[in-house]
Amino acid sequence: MDRFIWAVRLYPTRSAASAGCQGGHVKVNGRSAKPSTLVHVGDRVEAVVGDRTRIFEVVTVIEKRVGAPVAAACVIDHSPPPPPREFVAPPFVRDRATGRPTKRDRRKLDELRTR
Repeated sequence: MDRFIWAVRLYPTRSAASAGCQGGHVKVNGRSAKPSTLVHVGDRVEAVVGDRTRIFEVVTVIEKRVGAPVAAACVIDHSPPPPPREFVAPPFVRDRATGRPTKRDRRKLDELRTR
């Protein structure tokens, strides 16, 4: 299992893939998977990577890391789309070497801070 999820590029290193399996972040067909679990064609793999849950169906079993296009062809992605990013207004930025903020600038800063 750890070789497969590393080979299809779910985790950046094999040790991270193994740690994900041992931590209970990887499931095969709804059951927690150990790093030594065998993967078969048609299995459904759920892995928590970062803050997202990735869901894949195995099409081809590979054990060695291959190029990204080949790795993408080995699985079918059933993951839900990521949530939309929230818009964050940029902070109030003043140019360097403009001196002390004026009274008007201070009011704008206070208005931004209280929102």
